[in-house]
Amino acid sequence: MTTSLKILGAAAALAVLAGCERPPVDSVQFGYRGTGMVQVYNPRTVAQQQPLNVVPEALPTVPDEGPRAREIYQNVQVLGDLSAANFIRLMTAITQWVSPEQGCNYCHNPANLADDSVYTKVVARKMLQLTQNVNANWKSHVADTGVTCWTCHRGKPVPEYVWFTAPPQDLKSNFIGDKAGQNTPAKTVGYASLPFDPFTPYLRDALPIRVNGRAPLPGPEGANNRSSIQQAEHTYALMMHMSSGLGVNCTYCHNTRSISEWTSSPPTRVTAWYGIRMVRDINVNYIEPVTNVFPANRLGELGDVAKTHCATCHQGAFKPLYGNGSLLKAHPELAVPPKTGAPKAAALGQVLFAVNRSDLNAEARAAIRRAAAELTANQALKVDISGFADQTGSADKNLELARQRAVAVREALKAAGVPEARINLRKPEFVIGGTADDSRRVDIIPAT
Repeated sequence: MTTSLKILGAAAALAVLAGCERPPVDSVQFGYRGTGMVQVYNPRTVAQQQPLNVVPEALPTVPDEGPRAREIYQNVQVLGDLSAANFIRLMTAITQWVSPEQGCNYCHNPANLADDSVYTKVVARKMLQLTQNVNANWKSHVADTGVTCWTCHRGKPVPEYVWFTAPPQDLKSNFIGDKAGQNTPAKTVGYASLPFDPFTPYLRDALPIRVNGRAPLPGPEGANNRSSIQQAEHTYALMMHMSSGLGVNCTYCHNTRSISEWTSSPPTRVTAWYGIRMVRDINVNYIEPVTNVFPANRLGELGDVAKTHCATCHQGAFKPLYGNGSLLKAHPELAVPPKTGAPKAAALGQVLFAVNRSDLNAEARAAIRRAAAELTANQALKVDISGFADQTGSADKNLELARQRAVAVREALKAAGVPEARINLRKPEFVIGGTADDSRRVDIIPAT
């Protein structure tokens, strides 16, 4: 009996220790002694990460001479200004970065390279624009290291670290109560009881990331004073993802003296601030617009497309390449602002609304009639209807009001003879930092 108890005790001890990292573990001090400003690294993990963060060997450069790619090849909508030789060089590199086993046919119809019937080609075109946008407009986050297709893919057709919106709890048999999106084992939050989907509200939607309110009572700050225990837990869940995605602890971005104080925080906190907004830009303006291009088996349970978060690029390293090198040195063409060879479709209309109103005035109805006329003239055209709201007042009320406005525009288009199948109602969004009249609007734009 005693032997059995000893065995059980040893097994229990091993089970407890299984969740711990075995020594040695390195601690690197980068703040004053006694402040706890220390980064803790597992040298074995860092050793495993090093080979995964080496600049891929670049193909030999070629002179930017001769005819342009758009003059030689058909249907080149992105990067058509490159010489034909440089265009082929980049396409060869992308094949190595994304589909080394599948080859060019992963994105192309071998019988007709100009054909867009292979969905991965349409997606790849949008991802190239995404890459150019990040390198050109988000240097505040990616600096001179930059990103290429390799950053996320690392030789895999589908990036290893992506996320889908988590389905809500099924409350049909609500004997356990509403878990409020928590208390469900999820790797994203270290299997803690925290909310398991911190990505939808913060890395797609632009809800305020708050632990403490900025004012004692609700007032002019509106959405900024919605802090609560649950919102704090959502924030901690996001921070846990960022910590694991970058392989660092909290003090990488925060000062232990005052976690919320910006003036004493390390510079990396500012870099992370831009990173959050960069990820939102990627998800909302580049990834979600191609949702309808993907086949059903590539979508999540709720029909949404795989989206990006911090781990998508970082993959456990606090800096891709650990800051040693630049991905753009060999491919500067991926650092220019996005540009397409074909003319970009302009918005069909913008419908403005009065404060706290979702009904259509005469000016709004005129804008809708103009959009309906264009849709009638072009029967192949489909549109996205996007409702926007500013961030003053109640966030929940504003988003619901933006949705009601979008629905009102959709119904008016249907009444004007536009079939509902040609109208895609997108989720409402915030205009970050905006309070002007055009924040209370609905955009009617050609569907991607």
